[in-house]
Amino acid sequence: MDYYNTPADDVAINGTFTKCAEELGLTFSRERVPGDQLIARVLQMGSSRTLPDLLMLDNPNVQQVADSGALAPLEQYGISTEGLTPAVADLGMYDGTLYGIAPTVNTIALFYNVDMLEEAGVEPPSTWDELRTAAEALTTEDHYGFAFSAIASYEGTWQFMPFMWSNGGDETDLDSEGVLGAAQLWSDFVADGLTSRSVVNWGQGDVMDQFKAGNAAMVINGPWNIAGLEADTPDLHWDVVTIPVPTAGADSVAPLGGEVWTVPITGDEEKQAKAAELLKMFVAPENQLYMAGERSTIPGDVEAATQFASENPDLGTFVDQVSTARSRTAKLGPDWPRTAKAIYTANQRVLVDDTDPGEAYDEAARTVS
Repeated sequence: MDYYNTPADDVAINGTFTKCAEELGLTFSRERVPGDQLIARVLQMGSSRTLPDLLMLDNPNVQQVADSGALAPLEQYGISTEGLTPAVADLGMYDGTLYGIAPTVNTIALFYNVDMLEEAGVEPPSTWDELRTAAEALTTEDHYGFAFSAIASYEGTWQFMPFMWSNGGDETDLDSEGVLGAAQLWSDFVADGLTSRSVVNWGQGDVMDQFKAGNAAMVINGPWNIAGLEADTPDLHWDVVTIPVPTAGADSVAPLGGEVWTVPITGDEEKQAKAAELLKMFVAPENQLYMAGERSTIPGDVEAATQFASENPDLGTFVDQVSTARSRTAKLGPDWPRTAKAIYTANQRVLVDDTDPGEAYDEAARTVS
């Protein structure tokens, strides 16, 4: 069971499972569930012991489902985190135990319109000061210099994390200077007219649509939108760099995205073992490379990711960004969703109501304490 619903997903997921199942002498059927219904469905199936033999989960949900006792530890089946970075391994961990594994991962970076930057005489920014300078030079009557998603959802929090983390902010201390500085940065861009006030209503797809339409010269976005970008605007000259940081030379720390695959506890130990055997082959490095290429994502295996970057230069920046990325749930576990809501709610207050970041995040810290 999974929530993948694009043609590229179908090619990658069905193709890989079919190949692996045939090699193992197994058969499988696949059920797709709308993304916003998956967790409710999983919890309901868990209580009635009708879970599928293999289950895909978005990584922030792993700890909640594992905490319910619905997932089997994977190491007993010979599935390990060997070859993965600690951050990629963390995506499937709960309380020190491996419950899920991600064949590919993703993150976000800064897309920019090459022609607009050349016309304005600015280089792709690497620091916050350079981002500000570039946005000022790129903002005209026809387009804004910079755009991001500050929507009141987990997407808004996801896009805020690189600014917060790279500034020394932490999800366990929401009223710290690092968090407030990142919130002030976003506020300044909007207040000074370098970024549209509509970012509070834009999801990541909307932000990319603004980029395609030439309404924003630089945007924060992910590799999953590259296929649509190339298909819809084949003549657009664009490139990508890692997300700018407060000081030159610092690591750009973005959130690590991607789905993990798990083996639910169904009560049929023989089928669980076969499901794990299929999963182990499914996430082999050569299959990661294939799926990453089909879906514009990044292999979770370090060596496979390095090979992938050399073969796919357009995605090399995302490989670099993944190398320093962090799991959103590593510190807070099942409490992450509550904190994610507090973050996007605070940013909405700052950007919509012009609330001082200190006041907004003081309230956010109280709601999660």
